[in-house]
Amino acid sequence: MTQPECTRRDFLVFGSVGSLLAPIVHLFPWWKAKELMLADGRFQIVREKHPKRHYILIHGDESTAREVLTKHMETHRGIAFLSESKMRNIPIDSGQVDPNRVFSRSGAAASLQKNNPNWDARKVQDALSLLDNQREHFLNTVLPHKGELLVALHNNSSTYSVNSETAISDLQSLKQPENPHAFFLCTDPGDYQILATSPYNVVLQQHVRAPDDGSLSRRAAARLARYVNLEVAEGDAPRQQEMLNWLENHLPFVA
Repeated sequence: MTQPECTRRDFLVFGSVGSLLAPIVHLFPWWKAKELMLADGRFQIVREKHPKRHYILIHGDESTAREVLTKHMETHRGIAFLSESKMRNIPIDSGQVDPNRVFSRSGAAASLQKNNPNWDARKVQDALSLLDNQREHFLNTVLPHKGELLVALHNNSSTYSVNSETAISDLQSLKQPENPHAFFLCTDPGDYQILATSPYNVVLQQHVRAPDDGSLSRRAAARLARYVNLEVAEGDAPRQQEMLNWLENHLPFVA
């Protein structure tokens, strides 16, 4: 029997109630969302070949990571969540917030205050309430279950590198200290042991020795979820694809 397609109208009806429908979507096995909301930003959902691996592009301005992930999804099974924004931040009400700082209330508050210095306390609280209502649905959708893996692709600039992470990491393997902008950050010790055999820089952050900044990696670690952040400098697509291929060839689909 042919399953009905999810129309744009279906999406708007379902999407408008967001997390309220999350507990009952299993009653509609034919329905597969094409977008996921975070604040007032949207993430395109791309599914390929009975997905097990999860991927995310959370910062819309990281064009190299977008290029690499989009191409990767053409040949690999998985589900990818790609920010539809072309900016680093996403809109919320009349302001903006860093989408990789909203996964704890304290991290979200700090990002809202930083990015919207003219907001009063009531405005911040209203935005925090919206994020509180969305957070669990977003995490439950993006974070894989049953020992599967979420891979986040990021690009960085001269102000951020693996050297920014070593002091708060549990373990580190710096095979390419001369290229600190290319590295893996993972939350699972088993994944770290495998990645540490690679020719690349790797840090493990299972127990971060720093305040919660609201990042997806911190939330994944707190939930004991497998997460790998693949960082390279903006513009270095060949290296990011090379590192992603190494990960695909060596990390198991299920731990």
